[in-house]
Amino acid sequence: MSSPNPLNEHLDAARPYATSLFRIVVGLLFACHGAKTLFGSFGGVDGAGGTIDAGTWPGWHAAVIQLVGGILVMTGLFTRSAAFISSGSMAYAYFVEHQTEKLWPIENGGEASAMFCWAFLIIIFTGPGAWALDRFIGASREQSASEPHRQPTRV
Repeated sequence: MSSPNPLNEHLDAARPYATSLFRIVVGLLFACHGAKTLFGSFGGVDGAGGTIDAGTWPGWHAAVIQLVGGILVMTGLFTRSAAFISSGSMAYAYFVEHQTEKLWPIENGGEASAMFCWAFLIIIFTGPGAWALDRFIGASREQSASEPHRQPTRV
């Protein structure tokens, strides 16, 4: 039998916190993309603060998914559902908007779409980690469900 590796034990204990940090950073960066397109933040779509017209397909819809999905993933609220929709949005962006030009992401400008797609896919399977609003909401639901239901007393 092999002896346990203390480094692995420490890393395993830190996994839920590292997962949370990963989720927070990915969500924040994704939300920034949406804010850039919708509000002209961070230079906007044209580098001069420009935005995209409301309702235009697919850019405006993608930006809404980026902003809302990014905020939900970042805060850890409805994490897996938001990550699923965000991952699908990025898969669409890659295969429909980027890959029609060339196969490889480095050639077609689709690196961000591909990376976000895979990052959100990982979040779907790993969950939100230790620091997430989902955990607090779930804990309060479990606590209220475990409390006995009392009938009002009649006087």
